[in-house]
Amino acid sequence: MTACKTATSDAILAAVLKSLDENKAEEVVTISLKGKSEIGDHMVIGSGRSSRQVSAMAEKLVAQIKTDFGILSKIEGRTTGDWVLIDTGDVIVHLFRPEVREFYQLEKMWQPGMGPATTE
Repeated sequence: MTACKTATSDAILAAVLKSLDENKAEEVVTISLKGKSEIGDHMVIGSGRSSRQVSAMAEKLVAQIKTDFGILSKIEGRTTGDWVLIDTGDVIVHLFRPEVREFYQLEKMWQPGMGPATTE
């Protein structure tokens, strides 16, 4: 049995970003949630060119996190591959097809001054 790496939120984030890079994720954005939300320390948003690629990236990411850290991530939306949510505990990952990502514009909710409570 192999020893697992230390599962700090920064170590998990680094593993997530490495996996997404290796699997050709596009337009990857990292948002710090520290002090903003209790759901985790980091949010990662990325795109795949097709539903099939999005689902495959999600499967590989979940497997990598399990291998590296022994974490069984929660995963939603993998069967359709339009928007897949992966919850590792400290890092929340959203993988989208480009059209779905554009429609929801999730990153705008979490960037300073762009949230739904902002009025102009």
